[in-house]
Amino acid sequence: MSLPKRIIKETQRLLSDPAPGITASPHEENLRYFDVMITGPEGSPFAGGHFKLELFLPEEYPMSPPKVRFLTKIYHPNIDKLGRICLDILKDKWSPALQIRTVLLSVQALLSAPNPDDPLANDVAEHYKTDEKGAHDVSREWTAKFAV
Repeated sequence: MSLPKRIIKETQRLLSDPAPGITASPHEENLRYFDVMITGPEGSPFAGGHFKLELFLPEEYPMSPPKVRFLTKIYHPNIDKLGRICLDILKDKWSPALQIRTVLLSVQALLSAPNPDDPLANDVAEHYKTDEKGAHDVSREWTAKFAV
């Protein structure tokens, strides 16, 4: 399978110059499929956690966004039980100018700044809105339990 130059370049950069707290490595048998690990940002309820994600580059990439999903359970208003992520650049705000690295940095930033007003997990968003401290406590518990 031959890969577009752009994907090869982006992959090389991810491996040689990883973003802080993020690792992404392609599968040998499918170089469009990446194993991703994001460390929970300091100062967030996810601090100290190591979250596994999968990232897949569809045939249409970079004209269409990568598919990204959390494999580690997480208590977050913008990430549902299946690990799907509610993030504008993964949907209608996607631009071919964005790169895998930008996407992963945006996902990491989402951990620092949950947005309960644009939820994917409505129950979690409701918890974040009505009892932010309690929601952060649950997020911390889940991080300690699942993101090790």
